[in-house]
Amino acid sequence: MTDGGRRAEWRAAYEHEPLRDAAFETMSGVPVAPVYGPDDAEFPGEYPYTRGPYASMYRSKLWTMRQFAGFGTAEDTNERFRRLLAAGGSGLSTAFDMPTLLARDSDHPLAVGEVGRAGVAVDSLADMEVLFDGIDLGAVSTSMTINSAAATVLAMYVVVGDKTGVERRRLSGTIQNDILKEYQAQKEYVFPPRPSLRLVTDTIRFCTSELPRWHPVSISGYHIREAGSTAAQELAFTLANGFAYVEAVRASGLAVDEFAPRLSFFFNAHIDFFEEIAKYRAARRIWARWMRDRYGAADPRSWRLRFHTQTAGVSLTAQQPEVNIARVALEALAGVLGGTQSLHTDSFDEALALPTEKAARLALRTQQVIAHETGVVNVADPLGGSWFVEALTDELEREAEEVFAYLDELGAGSMLDGVIVGIEEGWFQDRIADSAYDFQRKLQARQWTLVGVNDFTDGDDAAPPTLSIDPSVETRQLARLRAVKANRSEVAVRDALARIAKDATDPLVNLVPALIEASAAYVTVGEVTDTLESEFGTYT
Repeated sequence: MTDGGRRAEWRAAYEHEPLRDAAFETMSGVPVAPVYGPDDAEFPGEYPYTRGPYASMYRSKLWTMRQFAGFGTAEDTNERFRRLLAAGGSGLSTAFDMPTLLARDSDHPLAVGEVGRAGVAVDSLADMEVLFDGIDLGAVSTSMTINSAAATVLAMYVVVGDKTGVERRRLSGTIQNDILKEYQAQKEYVFPPRPSLRLVTDTIRFCTSELPRWHPVSISGYHIREAGSTAAQELAFTLANGFAYVEAVRASGLAVDEFAPRLSFFFNAHIDFFEEIAKYRAARRIWARWMRDRYGAADPRSWRLRFHTQTAGVSLTAQQPEVNIARVALEALAGVLGGTQSLHTDSFDEALALPTEKAARLALRTQQVIAHETGVVNVADPLGGSWFVEALTDELEREAEEVFAYLDELGAGSMLDGVIVGIEEGWFQDRIADSAYDFQRKLQARQWTLVGVNDFTDGDDAAPPTLSIDPSVETRQLARLRAVKANRSEVAVRDALARIAKDATDPLVNLVPALIEASAAYVTVGEVTDTLESEFGTYT
């Protein structure tokens, strides 16, 4: 290929992508090119996508500004959703309360005091209908951060779409549905790993067939990092989980190019600015190479790693909380310079409570300042070619490959088996705990400065006004749950649960259609869990 060949190929792809109506120039009026670098170098939108998954990147489309929201009852969160959309948000991201995350109903004995506290309470289709009341599911992209109950909650969302006349092929969004990282980091699991993997696989198969615009799993490094991992561990463990899902779905009978284009990822944006940018670039390069060379993907869409980013909740401090505004802005900028497709910015008060509406709006405005005032969206991969960034990208890739080699050997040539064995033997959990301990030692020895915590502590630690969840939330939620159970057809509930129990015994049957039938009959999340638990067992 001639020196101009790679640039010519990039130019053809770039010109094929419609551009935003914007002036691509500096504040002083200096025109800027869409990309910089030598003619024979790698370009954005070109394998292995180190420089970004698309040729034009943000010149064509900004990232989705998807603010995380969820608290109280469905009515409370629906109101917050509407206000975020009115403030310029371009996607919804749903946080669920702890009982829902653990696939239990609000009337479960362990739910007392937790209903609606850390997110919105969803027990049945009745809650999901209220949660998205007045919101066109065909016009908005929705993300739902849930794992153990992911298949059940997605089934409810599908039924809401069906009942409001939105064709399934128009439903757009993501459900996290990444159960492997739960065993490694977040611990919100119910069933053992292999039957839990079956639910993930069934969801991917169903979405491949019925929901072509839906991302059926968001392979998540975010919670791995929040638990204390290093950036290299977040990168390696996340991609290893992705490879495990690929192997599981291929074993179910789907060809890799049938489902891989809709796999998505979710990374943390921590405070070490350049390390985070290098992490994203290394992730794209590794995924592209493994998908093409190891798993035989032929469709370039299967090679492209697309990801959502959230700023690091664990970096927020209760001390001098306004300083968190600066942390979040820098972390968000790293996500953008690393080429994210979607972004959530934490609110500065989240070390103290769920965010107030004012704090959530300020977090969204932070993204809008980056998008519309800084000029960083005018050039694809503006840090590409930096000696430091390129060297750091290579080093993170090298460290990740060492992890893959270990897991591959542990699984006797199967990344899926290697990940499962690593979970069962506690290998992932031990590595994360060791890294968390090492960082805490650095903080205590003041080898790492945390402003307002171990240095520069002479600031204002007064807590800002915080969001308070009214205790009546639990009373109102329990009343709705009782009303749902009193007014539904018990025959339909019994039949739906019997179908779930029957389908669960046959690994060749996809469970999602049975879950949709159950959702339409107003079967609760907890009832589905109890039924599956009787077949799958409980993981301890």
